[in-house]
Formats: sequence, C-alpha cells, structure tokens
Amino acid sequence: MLLQKLRDYSGRLDLPPEMYLKRSIRWLIDLSADGNLQGFVATEGESGKKDRGKEFLAPYVARSSGVRAKLLADTGKYVLGIAREKSKSKRVEKCHKAFVDLVKTCAETTKEPTVATVLRFLKRLDLKTLPLPRDFDAEHNLTFRVDGVMPIDLPSVRSFWATFATESVLEPMECLICGEVRPPVKRLPFKIKHIPGGQPSGMAIISANVPAFESYGLEASLIAPTCRECGERFTKAAIDLIENERTHITIGPLVYIFWTKEERIFSVASLLSTPELDEVKALMSSIFTGEERATEIDMTPFYATAFAASGARVAVRDWLDTTVEEAKQHLARYFALQRLVEHNGTEGKPLGLYALASSTVRDATKGLPANVPKALLHVALKGGPLPMWLLFQAIKRNRAEQGITRPRAALIKMVLLSQQESFMEDTMTELDTSHRNPAYLCGRLLALLEAVQRAAIPGANTTITDRFFGTASSAPASVFGRLLRGAQAHLGKLRREKPGTYEALQHKLEEVQVGLTAFPKTLTLEEQGLFGLGYYHQRAADRAAAIAYKQAQGKETA
Repeated sequence: MLLQKLRDYSGRLDLPPEMYLKRSIRWLIDLSADGNLQGFVATEGESGKKDRGKEFLAPYVARSSGVRAKLLADTGKYVLGIAREKSKSKRVEKCHKAFVDLVKTCAETTKEPTVATVLRFLKRLDLKTLPLPRDFDAEHNLTFRVDGVMPIDLPSVRSFWATFATESVLEPMECLICGEVRPPVKRLPFKIKHIPGGQPSGMAIISANVPAFESYGLEASLIAPTCRECGERFTKAAIDLIENERTHITIGPLVYIFWTKEERIFSVASLLSTPELDEVKALMSSIFTGEERATEIDMTPFYATAFAASGARVAVRDWLDTTVEEAKQHLARYFALQRLVEHNGTEGKPLGLYALASSTVRDATKGLPANVPKALLHVALKGGPLPMWLLFQAIKRNRAEQGITRPRAALIKMVLLSQQESFMEDTMTELDTSHRNPAYLCGRLLALLEAVQRAAIPGANTTITDRFFGTASSAPASVFGRLLRGAQAHLGKLRREKPGTYEALQHKLEEVQVGLTAFPKTLTLEEQGLFGLGYYHQRAADRAAAIAYKQAQGKETA
C-alpha cells in the first residue's frame, strides 16, 4: 500500500532521467576538444552549508562496500585515482580502473566525441603533473566539461546509463507494485537519506542481509520483488518528499512525509512544525463555524508515513491513510485542544509538534522517544484521545523540574480534554475561577503563596515552588499546612509595607481557600494534571494583572 501510493505520487513529479539523481558536484574538469586539460572549475552550492558544490543531474548507482563506478561523475578516488591518505592504494586503483572501463564502454557504445575525449584524457592522465586546486578534496564529486559541453547531459549518454545500470540477469517475477511480470532488482537502485541516525550514504527501504529476514530462498530486495521502474519511482518520490520543507517534518528519530493523491495547496508540515496564529485561526474558523464550507469539502485522499533509521535500512514506523477534509477537521481539533494563554496572560500562540513532544524530556536532542511525536501526530491527523502515558510523562517532568512550562501545560490540557467526545473551544484556556476541583484549587493556591513570597522577598533565589512543587502536586495534605503557616510572616510584612499588595493577595487566598474544605491526601494522575494547570493559569493571570496595573499607572503619570 505505502509503496504503491508513493509510486503513484511519482507520476506528478518532474523526475530526473532514469538512473539519474541530483548530486552535488564540486569540480568541473574542463577539457579542450582534443582532450587537453584547461583547468579545474569550482562550483558553488547553497550558502551557509559545507560547500560540496552545485547540484547537477548526474548518473547514480547505489553502492555499499563494493567497487561500483558512476558514469562520468564520481569522487576523486574513482575519477582521478586520488584518495585521502588513509585509503588503501590497491582499492583506489580498482576504483579508478572501474571508472575508466565504464567511460570506455560508454564511448564505444554511444560513439559520442565528447565521451571519447574524456577517455583520451583519462588514458593520458599523469598525477605527478596534474595541477590540482589547493582546496581539492578527493571525497568531493567531479565531472567533465568538453569544449563547453557536459557529457552527462547528452541524451545518448543518459540512454546508455539507463540501460547499463539496470541490466538484470534475474528471472522475471511479478512486481508487488505494478503487478506486471518483469525482471526484479536484487537491490533497489536508489537510497534514502536525511533520516536521523541513518547512514550518510543512504538506506534502502527494502532489504534483507541475514537469513532471519529471508524466506523462500529470496534475499536482499527480492524478499519483496520489485521491478526496476517501480523501485526507482517510489524511492525518488520518497526522496522528493523528504527534501521538500512543505512535505516533511523531522522530529526526534522520525521523519514524517505527507502527500495527497492529487495536487492540493495544503501544507501539513508547516502547520505541525511552525504554526502561525492567523493560519491556525483561519483553519479553526472554517471547521468550527462553517465559513465558506459549502464548496470546500475536499475528500481527496491524504497520506502520511514515518521513516526511522535501522542500520542500513529504512524502518516504516507509522502509516496514515485519510482524506484532506478529515485531516483538516482533526488538525482544527488538535489546535483547539492546545489553546492556552501565554505565561503573561496574553493570547497564546499555537505550539509546534516538536515543542510539545520535547517538553516531556530533559533534553530532546539527546533522546526523544519515537512514540511521543507519533502519538501527537496521530491525534493531529486522525483524531481520538491522547494516551494517558503521555500525561504521566508530562507529570513526571513537572516533578523533576519542580515546575511547569507552557508547552507542558498545553500538553496536559490536550491529554485531559482529548478524553472527552466534545468540548468547548475555550475550555481551560485561561484561569477559571468557577473551577472548584480541589486539585485545580491546590495548584492555584501554590501559585498565590509563591506570589506572596515574591512580593515579600523580591529577588529570592529559591521559591516555595522550587522546593515543594512535586510534593504539593501529588500529596497536598502533607505540605500545604506548612506552606500556609510560613506565609503568615510574609503577609504580615506586606500588610505593614505594601498594604495594597497585601489586600489583593489576601483576597485571592481567601477566594481559593473557600473552595477547599480539606487538602487531599493524594492526587490521581488526572488530578496532578489539573494541579499543574491551576498553577499555570493563576500565575498567568497574576502576570496579566501586574502588566495591566503598570500600564494604568503609566497612563495616570502621563
């Protein structure tokens, strides 16, 4: 199913010629028509990256440990017989010989004068007198330009390479993708790159290299027989999706790619990675209010899959098959679930998938479990509830850090609300003084006691939250009595020195404590989540009030 959908998608792409791929080429070896060297011409790649040269459509063949030359465009080891110091001389000789032999075969088959010129240059090559550029690196790719013409661009050369690189001596088999009986490829001709933790040279999406993975005597890519055309098409489609910022996101060990059956202007990747407030509002408005919906219902199939690295192979970790309409509906719900005021009480900006997922771990760059972003993305595109273990991870991180961040507060809210079949769009987005759940009130109370301490001791290095958040959020009865007694001295100081502040805080404390007939001995996982939200909401509301007060004072002074 997945590979068939990728192959279908390839039909919409302007694919490179058969067995060609975009490759970075650092040097052009300029030759005259008679094969004399005119010089090395450097090409420039994208700025800001380690410059490996400009990208050209060039012959490609997947290789691992064996010697396999790429026609007319390869590394210094193959093209010139030059390698880095640690390379074995005998292997370098084999690589260069393979390259020269391939050029010779191409010249004899195509009768192209420019290819014959390259062959003439290679036969006369003398490394002792070759004027290499100072910044020459043998690992960089090189190709040839003969009297202004690049042989790799010639139709006859491309045709030769398509035939030469795909010759098969295997018996025809039914292709699992197109269903036709064709010679299968023993190894897929292209590899997929840019997957976290994967091999820089790329990985195969179909491969078996040990007996445990093989069956019925089939090995390598033959465990899932694929003809050359299908193998090339679905791999190039995956490469295109991974290289396009609008069709992929990388999060933790996973790369998610997205596409539709037909061309649509719908970038899920940007919505999930860097959502813009206006864009999210427009999406939610169209879904929840029905604005301009009569003619916009789009049942075009929408697909998503997750790739991860597994040695030299690509592991498929997830597969989603839905429609554009359903994806939009679930995305709108996903953003409604996470709506939460900023830490200063202003309207909250939508959070990207990475911000939510990384809030559950100490350092996402050193290890983010794949199941965390996977769970979030499933809810974003397929709906349903978030798993309760995600709430546990967030609560555990709260206790470890003795506090709560906005992404983690939003994640907690998402887990709690997603368990409900329906909810109001503004539910739990900000402080709710009518919320009488003891856990929520305990969270608010801790925030207020911290505010009392900060007002009485400005610039305190350690707050009561830094010391008691974990205990207060799990076993309130064991700590709040002590915290309230300790706050009396601070309140007394405020009453004497800042009576206005004292009155405001005392009023809030009384309002919260009225709803608490007794402190719970322990809190369940869900209640610990409510505690965290109560704490976050109260602090955000207090900051908003302080900002409003300062602004009012400034206007009066002016």
